[in-house]
Amino acid sequence: MNSTKKTATLPSLRVDPELRAAAESVLEDGETLSAFVEGAVKKQVHIRKSQAEFIARGLASLAEAERTGVYHTSEDVLAMLKSKLDAAKAARAARDE
Repeated sequence: MNSTKKTATLPSLRVDPELRAAAESVLEDGETLSAFVEGAVKKQVHIRKSQAEFIARGLASLAEAERTGVYHTSEDVLAMLKSKLDAAKAARAARDE
């Protein structure tokens, strides 16, 4: 957690009693419901930013493919990924020997 003071609040949230009970049932020792909710919000912010960045990279890749006319088949991509995986496995095996 940052050492800076918290200066903003999230809106209060009304939920079904069952959801509150479910959330409370999974709290870790010493964890508050507020800390749990804050953590959940942080995770969702991270996930949504990652998704937006992924979409932006995909759109940029599409634009580049349309600009250059160079497209890669799924077979080409999978072969390249398999080659990288095989090389990583070989390097790991060599390192572990």
